[in-house]
Amino acid sequence: MEFRRFSSPHLPVENNVNAMMRRVLFALLPGIACMQWLFGWGVLINIALAGASAMLAEAGMLQLRGRPVAPVLLDGSALLTGVLLALALPPLAPWWIAVIGSAFAIIFAKQLYGGLGYNPFNPAMAGYVVLLVSFPLELTLWPAAGNPPDLSTTLALVFTGNPPPGTLIDAITMATPMDSLRTQIGLGRQLPELAGTVSGYLGGTGWEWLNACYLLGGLWLLRVKVIQWQIPAAMLAGLALTALLFHLVDPAHYATPQFHLFSGAAMLGAFFIATDPVSACTTPRGRLWYGLGIGVLTWVIRTWGGYPDGVAFAVLLMNLAAPTIDHFTRPRIFGRSSGSAP
Repeated sequence: MEFRRFSSPHLPVENNVNAMMRRVLFALLPGIACMQWLFGWGVLINIALAGASAMLAEAGMLQLRGRPVAPVLLDGSALLTGVLLALALPPLAPWWIAVIGSAFAIIFAKQLYGGLGYNPFNPAMAGYVVLLVSFPLELTLWPAAGNPPDLSTTLALVFTGNPPPGTLIDAITMATPMDSLRTQIGLGRQLPELAGTVSGYLGGTGWEWLNACYLLGGLWLLRVKVIQWQIPAAMLAGLALTALLFHLVDPAHYATPQFHLFSGAAMLGAFFIATDPVSACTTPRGRLWYGLGIGVLTWVIRTWGGYPDGVAFAVLLMNLAAPTIDHFTRPRIFGRSSGSAP
């Protein structure tokens, strides 16, 4: 009797692209829920706009390249790029910000390099940096954490740019804790004076809860082995240790490690952005150096750079270094001594 034969491997593969993308999106849900609670309906509007634009851009580029559309769209990578970009955007940004950013991320940072698996840069962060450099004013439209505008006001601001009659946009938006800290330090004020104005319990009013939710989702990703521990651990260690060193030297002008860890995009960057398997390092030792570099660069840009948060820039800079780091951190081939000729 002739039996049907299958090629190896014979064990089912659990971590395929579709499963990985679904698990990452699932892990983002606590952070999305917390962000929507803190900043209002604009969060979900950004996710819808960026996610839809990313998938449309992906479909259009695949058709232009003569590639099958449905299998690639269904793997979830384009949707995840749009969602990550949306979570980096202020909830009251104009609608075209999310559209332009996600289109750039997919077209220029992903598909023009050959699609998933060939992009040297994190597409979501490439799109975000282009927006940040090109439209800095629009990327400051953050509502007060815990006191977001209602749905009708949010829709009016996002799609028309008009606040309610008799209300100025400045009455609805406010600077993030990291932006406030930089501004006040630049004006000559000291950290002890700012304790009640820019910080909550750990990293800014509301922001510590948001980062805690991303931390929870990231730990779950580690638990189900979607990501490896080296990059998030090294990034957070690099950020915290650098902040601790300077805070010990001058506590009046340099924020505490817990402020840097639980404010801005620290946890989102550590577990969901820096761990991109395509643009990050792949060797075990390389991941440690890669994550450490992102953490240190994030602190440097936050403290001395021209932008309040440096996660996106740090990730893109270390994306450039990833191939070189992998080259010099290749593991030794089993059975060969370190001094053996290749």
